[in-house]
Amino acid sequence: MREDSSDAADDFGAILAAALESDSEEDIAVLDSKRVRMCKEEENAKTDESQSSASLGFSESNSDISKDKACSHHGEFMKGLCVVCGEMHPMPSSGVAFRYIHPDLMLANSEIDQRRARDTEKLLSQKKLYLILDLDHTLLNSTPLSLMTHEEYLKAREDSLQDVSKGSLFVLPHMHIATKLRPFVRTFLEEASAMFEMYIYTMGARPYALEMANLLDPDKKYFDARVISRDDGTQRHQKGLDVILGEESAVLVLDDTENAWTKHKDNLILMERYHYFSSSCRQFGFTCKSHSQLEHDESKPDGALATAISVLNQLHSTFFAVFEAEPSVADVRQVLKSLQKGILKGCRLVFSRVFPTKFPVESHPVWRMAEQLGATCSERMEQTVTHVVAMDAGTGKSRWAVKEKKFLVNPGWVEACYYGWKRQPEDRFHLACLLSGFYYEGIGTLSGAGPVGKSSCDGADPNVDVPASPLVR
Repeated sequence: MREDSSDAADDFGAILAAALESDSEEDIAVLDSKRVRMCKEEENAKTDESQSSASLGFSESNSDISKDKACSHHGEFMKGLCVVCGEMHPMPSSGVAFRYIHPDLMLANSEIDQRRARDTEKLLSQKKLYLILDLDHTLLNSTPLSLMTHEEYLKAREDSLQDVSKGSLFVLPHMHIATKLRPFVRTFLEEASAMFEMYIYTMGARPYALEMANLLDPDKKYFDARVISRDDGTQRHQKGLDVILGEESAVLVLDDTENAWTKHKDNLILMERYHYFSSSCRQFGFTCKSHSQLEHDESKPDGALATAISVLNQLHSTFFAVFEAEPSVADVRQVLKSLQKGILKGCRLVFSRVFPTKFPVESHPVWRMAEQLGATCSERMEQTVTHVVAMDAGTGKSRWAVKEKKFLVNPGWVEACYYGWKRQPEDRFHLACLLSGFYYEGIGTLSGAGPVGKSSCDGADPNVDVPASPLVR
């Protein structure tokens, strides 16, 4: 009986949405007819149930009967109408608008909780999790056409909009922008879709979000209607999981901006920023050249998205190993934290001239990155120290590191380990890199990662990409 009722409610919800969109008298009449028929069916079903109960010796009080006659759903609303019965009803005092599903859809908190529990249970049974994907600087890079004055040559390389599935560089005159998809993005989406139900979540406007979704997913295989823009969020300049119909313990987020997820940092995998266009570098105050200016794009097999899919595979398999053993304790946030902590486990770091004077060092992004990776950070030199992270080879700590045969690296090593999800070779980040201009700039923002750098230091292969922030020249 419950399944039939749920199906009827779904059917009625679809008709209600269509009627609200059209507002025609004919559609409203159909809607009213449907509502009346549905109410009669429910009353007949209740009458049958009452007669059945009576035959078994049960009886109901008058108050119970009157309660049954009233609509008890009131969890889903469109323009004040209950989606289930179609009657006007006071809107809930607490709830969330799900405008990306339907412009007028409002769900009460109780309904959201029920849906999250039900949908998450269903998804976990399919051995899938939720994955929220940012657009700009994570999956792609866009720029206004007016800012391409030094990159006009790129317009001759644009791909056709007639078959976007085969292209990566697009000019969209109707939106006055150019967009470059990040290398490996199509393979990334294909592989991720086997493990996750995916959402797009961007701080861009809705028309832009839908246009980008069409470039990434022209066949609607990956996202369907799950495209969330700044117009659909509940807080200005913030992203939140309150508009996601999934339990937070089963949600992962890929984004290049940590500050956008202040309430959900434990769900976040921070991405190295993709700066293809020169305007993108200027936007963040970087003095380095962009990928287009360097005539060298991010590596497909070794780039940020290839790293991300490898990490997601690890997280997925580890989570479900825990879930199958003890479902009640499985939490993707704990799995993420545990895997990250193992990257620099056993490393003890001391810093020299990395932090501004009187700066609270525990709050500095480099310090926080190192601790997230499992390293122990200190300001004191002692024999247990394994690495000295410095900006100057002439400091006492730097000279001590050389004398005691400790690793002496620049701060870019910590950041490269963080974005690369593995311990990077120390000899590619020694202090001579600073003199050559190969120190990585994003430090100090924790979200300033940019183009992959190429080290020309002794002992390093100059043709191998190193995950890093923009190079300071």
